[in-house]
Amino acid sequence: MEKIFAKNLDDRVLRQFANCMKEKFVVDGALMPDAHFGYVAPIGAVLIAKGFVVPSWVGYDIGCGVIALKLKGKDLLEKIKTDLDLIHNTIQRNVPMGLGKLNPEHKICVETKEKFVELLEKLEKSPHNDDILAYLKRKALSNLGSLGHGNHFIEIDTSGKDVWLIIHCGSRHMGYHVATHYMQAAMKLAGEKGNAERTFALDVNSKLGKEYLAVQEFLLEFALLNRMEIAREVIDGLKEALCEKFSFELWVNKNHNHAQRIGQSQRFIHRKGATPSAKGERGVIPGNMRDGSFLVIGKGNTKFLESSSHGAGRAMSKTQARKTTSMKEFEAMMTGIKATVKESTLDESPKAYKNIFSVMRAQEQSVKIYKHLLPILNWKGESEKRHR
Repeated sequence: MEKIFAKNLDDRVLRQFANCMKEKFVVDGALMPDAHFGYVAPIGAVLIAKGFVVPSWVGYDIGCGVIALKLKGKDLLEKIKTDLDLIHNTIQRNVPMGLGKLNPEHKICVETKEKFVELLEKLEKSPHNDDILAYLKRKALSNLGSLGHGNHFIEIDTSGKDVWLIIHCGSRHMGYHVATHYMQAAMKLAGEKGNAERTFALDVNSKLGKEYLAVQEFLLEFALLNRMEIAREVIDGLKEALCEKFSFELWVNKNHNHAQRIGQSQRFIHRKGATPSAKGERGVIPGNMRDGSFLVIGKGNTKFLESSSHGAGRAMSKTQARKTTSMKEFEAMMTGIKATVKESTLDESPKAYKNIFSVMRAQEQSVKIYKHLLPILNWKGESEKRHR
């Protein structure tokens, strides 16, 4: 039975969700408090399917998620605050960020490269499409350690005197390429052509279904690896800017776009922009560039399908945000935070998102807030397109 935890949803979102729930293989579904319009399924949808996997219910950025690391060093917060401009510029130079930006392979650390090879070898031994495998071998490595653009970000946050590094990104163009291939394959299997906004599923025991699940598993691990490599680059940049060493502790590294098998069953839980929140499970729920992120602990609430929001959720489209927000407004919203505040990131201003505090209140039964982190530094990749 469907559960809707989001408020004031427009009819398009409700229709999308209702259409997904009508599929004969759907066992259960829920809409998280940050839900908004997406492709085929809303962002913030959690859908359990029996015997089938649906690429469009995972989305284009397979493995998108968030990592949180606690940075440790003597008087580290005070030292960071002494030269925010230098730190911002150093890390901007260290980490490839923006549409189409890639990482020179010689910059990627040996440990990351070794793990990448292991992931490829595992995929090669699993059901796979030869063309997809060849593409990943040729293109994937240079995507590691790169941020991309849009709502993806790097942030240095504080909670009291503690310093945290939060990174939100996914599998970069690799996920998009794979998602496109299997969405089109699912449509073709059903005798459809074009970009039809209907649910097209793959039987998990079919050749295509097995291929998708295997390559998705590769991309989920690839996304985790990407965030770790970005974290390494940020930490190296901080050490360079501050001229001293410090340590870090990984708190969580979590995907929120995936289809995961439930136990040994034939049931798969699809989360399209939803954070897994099993009892005791750690997670990160970002708000916006101004209001920071929440570190949370899951309560394992079955009404929420052991899930929570993956962020605040968009309150307006990118186009609407650009049309209704001025640079003066954007700059005023970001007072006191060193961030990528430019015309090219105008659609990512705090105004473009729902109220994160309302979203958190709406899921108090799903997650417990461990810490609320506030940003002092924020980076966003820019699109090459000129919006205005």
